[in-house]
Amino acid sequence: MFRLAVALFCAAATLEAADDLDSQLKTIIDAYAIMERNAADPVSSEQAFFQGAIPGLLRRLDPHSVFFDPAQFEQVKKMEMSTQKGFGSVVSLLPGRVIVLQTQAGTPSARAGLAPGDEIIAINGYEISRLDLEQLTQLLGQSRQQPAQLVVRRPGIPRMLSFTMIPEEMQSSSVERAFFIGAGIGYLRVASFDANTGTEIKKAIEKLGGDRLAGLVLDLRNNPGGMVTAALETASLFLKPGMKIVTVRGRHVAEQSEVVPSIATPYGFKLAILVNEKTASASEIVSGAMQDHDRATILGEASYGKGLVQSVYPLTDGTGLALTTALYYTPSGRSIQKPLDAVRFELGATTAHPNTQSEFRTDKGRTVTGGGGIRPDIVIQPPSMTRLRAVLDASGSFTNFATEYLRKNKVTADFEVTPAVLRDFQLFLLERGIQPGVSDLAVEQEFMSNRIKTEIFNQAFGVEKGDEVEAQRDPVILRALEVIGS
Repeated sequence: MFRLAVALFCAAATLEAADDLDSQLKTIIDAYAIMERNAADPVSSEQAFFQGAIPGLLRRLDPHSVFFDPAQFEQVKKMEMSTQKGFGSVVSLLPGRVIVLQTQAGTPSARAGLAPGDEIIAINGYEISRLDLEQLTQLLGQSRQQPAQLVVRRPGIPRMLSFTMIPEEMQSSSVERAFFIGAGIGYLRVASFDANTGTEIKKAIEKLGGDRLAGLVLDLRNNPGGMVTAALETASLFLKPGMKIVTVRGRHVAEQSEVVPSIATPYGFKLAILVNEKTASASEIVSGAMQDHDRATILGEASYGKGLVQSVYPLTDGTGLALTTALYYTPSGRSIQKPLDAVRFELGATTAHPNTQSEFRTDKGRTVTGGGGIRPDIVIQPPSMTRLRAVLDASGSFTNFATEYLRKNKVTADFEVTPAVLRDFQLFLLERGIQPGVSDLAVEQEFMSNRIKTEIFNQAFGVEKGDEVEAQRDPVILRALEVIGS
């Protein structure tokens, strides 16, 4: 009898809610009819509903739930089905200059014969020197969709070279860099979480030595996330079978926890994970699980705080709706998503409300804070941007100097920036109207030496070698090495 009473009550409540909804919808329709008949200006039904009523409803939820009109929804579907085309080269983009830093084996740029240090003078008849950065970016984007005719200047060769390249679908690895950063310590930089990321990370680790490694620095800075399945595969490389990785909870979504498969054989070496304010989504699932299980030390800045499940629903007339249906939680129970407050999102806030920073416990009893995002165990803020650094970066001084230096000098893998090279750089700046103060030069000497060496290695040996140089002086990486070595 009690169950019957409950069932009748629920049915009555559902009918009452449906009646309320019908009444509210009728009010909206009546209001629109009055506006259409009596408003001083014509009223468009598309504007009233597509730009007004429906977006207004969604604004009451969160900034990620959005409505797509027919044109927008069609674009969303095309983006999901599209493939990335390109030539397989990494370039340095400066006002009026494009310099090749790296060509990937087996790609159109490598087959055509482009090499690090080549300067692209013209693309399909457009002179690079006449274009600003916005025009240059647009031209490069267009050239990846059709055959491109390049005119190239190569250091040491007096005549211009011509290349014709046809763009191809690119299968870029999400593991951008993999090298040794210390004695027995590997470094991986993962740019995204795609279908093959878990496999790619495992291959990179095995190439570095697998379980023989003393430790690994996993760099997830600026990683916006991607596929949750890839995050689960990655976490399973380091956590024991049966350990919880992430939990999904929603109002109409049954709670579900993902755990490490029983067949997993995780690595046991020390692990440090680097995060920053652009680390989001799947990256936060991995770093949150590692932190809660005390499997890794997290270093850097607080992560972005994007931990929501979105479902896309097609509607009538070619429209669509992207709706937040659930949230992701770390093993200790922390919500990865920062507060869904539209005003704070619009202001670009990346810190949680103070009253939402509840305390949670890791497996070993350490206190970790909730409130959205992953807060590092060791907080390291990025170096501040000084006026001189901003001027040198904006003017492309380091890249341009490296190009000129390599035209006159041959460098080997043991190249170091000597006082003589620094004097050449200062003269180079003076010739271009940049005259740093004596105190600025003294303060920024180490920074300039590092950037000069990085850019010279980029052009002489490829961007991977340049990244290795830069990593050796990265304060977050250096601190991670101390943690692993302790």
